[in-house]
Amino acid sequence: MLHNRPVTFQRYVALGDSFTEGVGDTDPTRPNGCRGWADRVAEVLALRSPDFGYANLAIRGRKLPAIIDEQVGPAIDLAPDLVTIHGGGSDVLRPKVDLDLLASAYDEAVGRLAATGARVVMFTIADPGLNPVMRLIRGRTAVFNEWVREIAEKHDATLVDMWRMRGWKVAEIMDADRLHLNPAGHQAIAIAVLDRLGVPHDLVPLAVPEVPELARRAQRQADLAWARAHLAPWVARRITGRSSGDGVEPKRPGLTPIG
Repeated sequence: MLHNRPVTFQRYVALGDSFTEGVGDTDPTRPNGCRGWADRVAEVLALRSPDFGYANLAIRGRKLPAIIDEQVGPAIDLAPDLVTIHGGGSDVLRPKVDLDLLASAYDEAVGRLAATGARVVMFTIADPGLNPVMRLIRGRTAVFNEWVREIAEKHDATLVDMWRMRGWKVAEIMDADRLHLNPAGHQAIAIAVLDRLGVPHDLVPLAVPEVPELARRAQRQADLAWARAHLAPWVARRITGRSSGDGVEPKRPGLTPIG
């Protein structure tokens, strides 16, 4: 979608977890082996500014407090004019997490980012009701998302409301792990971000994979295979206090050009 209002940014810093790191959009030629929606946004922004620099501090598995503690300060030091921040997805999975306290910390962090004069982009979490495995946390997600909307309004941040992005099937936009976006999903988020910023672009939705209709028995077998391959390792990490991001470094720790 094209817009007439010219918008340019020269220093873009992306903060968050696996969603922003780009997990699910595999590209062995990229740092950490993934591309993702933030890279796709940066590629468009770079076309509009010859001195454009892009940093991505996001690390998979990071909960929101760690994103705030580890990434907000370094982001501010980079003096960006555009910041995107996403978090909370790993937090709402944990029923003992106090969402009100979490939102208070998020509010303070976004306030610090906004005070620099940078354009701040925030995201709600996608509706887990679209995923049969994740429906149990739908209520907690809705509460957290309402906090996100309030924080964005308070600090005049741009909001990409993924809760309201529907019209697709999980298998069409999600990776095989059913937790991370595939290339088509990352492209859809990149388009949404650019549209909300009012940045002209020529990105178009990618073709989604065909999703075969499985008989009940075949679907049950597919679900069991998914649980063995993806759910069991996640549960094991949670029990042992490990994270998928252990030992992972930010893929773009400094502002550099993007090809």
